[in-house]
Amino acid sequence: MIEFTPLPLIDDFLINYNVGQALLLLFVLSVLAAIPLGSRKVLSLNGIVFGLIFVLTPSSLAPLQYKFLGIALLVVAPLLYVTANR
Repeated sequence: MIEFTPLPLIDDFLINYNVGQALLLLFVLSVLAAIPLGSRKVLSLNGIVFGLIFVLTPSSLAPLQYKFLGIALLVVAPLLYVTANR
């Protein structure tokens, strides 16, 4: 019986791109998935989590501009969370 394992697909994807680009794609997809919920708090929590992930990603895996993106998300997302009504 042949089993399907997604790891070779993920590996083939990451060979062409760096980890920062893959994280950015995940961030965009998660924002698009959270928009139909209509909650700014969910969007801001998503921004905080991905800001931490971008900042904590080692420099050898992602270029420096992704750390700056993480810092910007860590500044903007808590402000969005505080000003959100629901």
